Amino acid sequence: MPELPEVETMRRGIAAIAGGRVTEVERLRCPRKLILISPRIDSCRRRIVGRRISSVDRAGKRVVLRFDTGDALVIEPRMTGLVLVANPPDPLYLRLRLAVEGSQLREFYYWDRRGLGCVRLFSSDEFDAAFGPEKLGPDALVMTAELYRERLGGSRREIKVALLDQRAVAGIGNLYASEILHVAGVHPAVRCSSLSRKRWAAIAEAAHLVLCDAIEHEGSTLGDGTYRNALNESGGYQNHHRVYDRAGKACPRCSSEIVRSVQAQRSTFYCPTCQNRR
Repeated sequence: MPELPEVETMRRGIAAIAGGRVTEVERLRCPRKLILISPRIDSCRRRIVGRRISSVDRAGKRVVLRFDTGDALVIEPRMTGLVLVANPPDPLYLRLRLAVEGSQLREFYYWDRRGLGCVRLFSSDEFDAAFGPEKLGPDALVMTAELYRERLGGSRREIKVALLDQRAVAGIGNLYASEILHVAGVHPAVRCSSLSRKRWAAIAEAAHLVLCDAIEHEGSTLGDGTYRNALNESGGYQNHHRVYDRAGKACPRCSSEIVRSVQAQRSTFYCPTCQNRR
């Protein structure tokens, strides 16, 4: 699933559409599994054609287009969705087209090979109910050591598993949780409740460093090549992974062999020396 850096890259890729007025929103013909578009496309068209896009934001792992009416169009790419402005990997899987006038960017597409993502239009109140603080935690880019302690410090969960809880902190997924904990020098199986203030500070600092660096490199395109930026180009952060998907290879910090384990049915990668559980 695209995580914060990938979705932030998608957001930036279409940010220039802000200020434009929508001229068309179109569900494209796709012979594969239909994605969820809610409400129906004709209802979406009535509500947003002619409306101005006031901003292009992000809510955790979702791209959000906000309109001058207060409505918000939420694009959730999930496993294989992409937000594109050109050159789709395969036109067969184009799902949605949105066109505007009066902005630097005139249109973009939503593409989804497996059809697991969704596009939903919310009123202001509906958006707050779906993605307010009771549903979605603070964005990982604004989290501090104190916020991490406040939201996770009392939990008996393993820290790697806890970081994936979007109600506690929004945007971190499996890949970047492993990377963050390696930079912080924290073993992924340590219980949150046992972490000291110093460790929470290290996690907060590592999260900011890793996520910002990944955004600068436009995210991670893994072996299946699914993730692409808005121009259908690969991200570059996969070339900078320290531990993720590197089991059996040397830790870049100490040269010990990186280990793979399974937590909550997800693969975890770490260095047993740099991230000693003691």
